[in-house]
Amino acid sequence: MWPCDGLVTCPGCTPAFHPKRAGTGSSRSLEKVSSVVFLSFLGTPWCAPIKVKHGDARCRTPRGEQYKNVMGTRCKIHCKQGYEAQNTEVVCMASKHWSSNYACREIRCPKLNMPVNGGYKCSDGSYFNSRCEFFCSPGYSLKGQKTATCQHNKEWSGAVPTCVDIDPPKIKCPNVKDKWAEPGKLTARVTWDSPEGVDTADGILTDVILKGKPSKSDFPEGLHKMSYTVFDRAGNKGSCRFNVRVRVRRCSPLFAPDNGYMKCDSDKDNYGANCEFSCTGGYELQGSAARVCQHGLTWSGADTTCAPMNINVGVRTAAALLDQFYEKRRLLIISAPTAANHNYRFQMTNLQHAQCGLDLRHVTVIEVVGIYPTQVGRIRHRLLPPGLALQLRLLLQIPQRSFQMVLVDKQGMDKQRYPFPITAAELFTTIDTFPIRKDEMVLQQEAGQTCQS
Repeated sequence: MWPCDGLVTCPGCTPAFHPKRAGTGSSRSLEKVSSVVFLSFLGTPWCAPIKVKHGDARCRTPRGEQYKNVMGTRCKIHCKQGYEAQNTEVVCMASKHWSSNYACREIRCPKLNMPVNGGYKCSDGSYFNSRCEFFCSPGYSLKGQKTATCQHNKEWSGAVPTCVDIDPPKIKCPNVKDKWAEPGKLTARVTWDSPEGVDTADGILTDVILKGKPSKSDFPEGLHKMSYTVFDRAGNKGSCRFNVRVRVRRCSPLFAPDNGYMKCDSDKDNYGANCEFSCTGGYELQGSAARVCQHGLTWSGADTTCAPMNINVGVRTAAALLDQFYEKRRLLIISAPTAANHNYRFQMTNLQHAQCGLDLRHVTVIEVVGIYPTQVGRIRHRLLPPGLALQLRLLLQIPQRSFQMVLVDKQGMDKQRYPFPITAAELFTTIDTFPIRKDEMVLQQEAGQTCQS
């Protein structure tokens, strides 16, 4: 055993003497012994041998000793790629411990932030060389780098990307079948269910916007192009298109008969349209006075024609004679005591130049000249029997011995009496004020019937 003192501590030594117990002469001897003992332990393994997992240690002893764990040894710690040393250099201390921890710890990057509306998956968490792949929720697309790798400098190779909503919302338009117009109309009421948009992202949409007439509207004949549009919160637009077609059932077109008029409602030939016919003055309507376009696209009734009016002068009474003109013609009865009557001659001369105007206004002139029993009546070139002429004067209370002119309308009403001649213009002005005449003027204007002079 080595002797011990209070200043030098040696392993395995026992206290043999103390400086206080020795004399002054023995102090130098003690110092020699202590130095020898200290130097003897410098080359002896002192700290635990260094073993670096995931790395190695490069050590340098104080005097080049064989063992790399003698007291005072300095070791530099080197770690493999992906690891880092807790301390890059350690020293073997007198306490038989290394000065600090020298383990190689795996390099770790800071935890990645989770992208909004997305996420990521990593191959090895946040450790070195871990590769993280980013993804987005349905309806969103990645903007930025798709991957990031943990690097040796504890930083990720790329920034966290963002998830943006670039997908447009989806909207499906209705499928509207062709509609037929209702009877007598050129429109059809079309109804459909308004579509709802679907957003693949957050589901928040603006109101659906319709371009065109709304559902439950009346659409006219033809093809109508419609569309719906919807926006999501990111401003992406979704749209769809559809058509509304309205058809009109139509009969073959009808035409006004020769010497007549045709007046139709609606669109003249569509299903439910009604056409009414009338003839010009001096003609009688034959066939159907009105015809309707039916569902089977055929016209009701028979074909309409206008035949020349056949006046029967062989009737026994004046009333029967006038009945033939009822609702067909106006009558202008001119009565004079003799054919030489000045007023009569002036009136007939004036009317000769206005025959077109008379025909346009459906006026038939009846002349009664003379005094019974020698009186004569005529309608243009057809003579009336004397008895019938007399009855006509008596029925209308026309005097025999003076000039008089009576205007009778289509309803058989005595509208105006003239004790003296008038011009054709005055006569026409009066007739044109009759209510029925106004409708006639419209039809004639549409048919282009006018008098040039």
